[in-house]
Amino acid sequence: MTDLNKKPKIIAIVGPTASGKSDLAVELALKFNGEVISADSRQVYRGIDIISGKITKDEMRGVPHHLLDVAPPSDTFDVVQYKELADRAIADILSRGKLSILCGGTGFYIQAIVDNVVLPEVPPNHELRGRLEKFSAVELFEKLKLLDPERAETIDSQNPRRLIRAIEITEALGKVPARGVNPQYETLTIGIETDPQKLRARINARLTARIDQGMIEEARTLHEQGLTYERMESLGLECRSLARLLQDQITTDEMITQLQFEIWHYAKRQIMWFKRGEGVRWFKVEDRDKIEKEVKKFVG
Repeated sequence: MTDLNKKPKIIAIVGPTASGKSDLAVELALKFNGEVISADSRQVYRGIDIISGKITKDEMRGVPHHLLDVAPPSDTFDVVQYKELADRAIADILSRGKLSILCGGTGFYIQAIVDNVVLPEVPPNHELRGRLEKFSAVELFEKLKLLDPERAETIDSQNPRRLIRAIEITEALGKVPARGVNPQYETLTIGIETDPQKLRARINARLTARIDQGMIEEARTLHEQGLTYERMESLGLECRSLARLLQDQITTDEMITQLQFEIWHYAKRQIMWFKRGEGVRWFKVEDRDKIEKEVKKFVG
């Protein structure tokens, strides 16, 4: 007899940037008849490819990937839009009898799906924004820490636009919504653990590789196509530093030093976010046999 209350099963692969999540997701998809749903807040944008470390067609090895390139970089794309498109993609994948593999480092995107977080629309509060725009990023971050310490743990602390939006939501709702009432899916969440020294070395090597692949030229092309420096700044991390480089505010060496520091600290915030989550099964990315055994047991 079929259990009508049985929830569909999905896999989530989480962990810090440069930990090897994407390669693992592709391997599991090939082995267990799956498709990958990206959970990365920058890879949703078209044209931000090398900059965001977006997986290439060759690296996909024929595995369909969803939620990449779904918005122009000039538009704001938020977690409400992400959840709507991700739930739709999961339904499509399930309808074809395949396994959905959620993979990425944007914790709030992952949580929105896994915990079925209710995400009420919070309209812009222009009066509040006007007041907050007078503050520095440091001051905005301190204000958010007082209002919503959990959200402050994961946000880009140097991004005034995102800080203002987070404060706007907390002012309206009391805090950024954190937990859902009734998860839609039964989820096996696999966390990737990495030795800190090795992770930092991977981050630095990956940044060098992206620069060699044309990251600076990609940013210049995006600006020539109409992406403003202000918008690049608001996208944070690599985009912010590249905007400053292209405006001759910093040198290439300064940009590299800045990004090595900022990406490492972003990775540490990602680890803190995912370590706080319940039910994450942690593995080293090299432990393929153990991971595959866990997935096989889960999918039955």
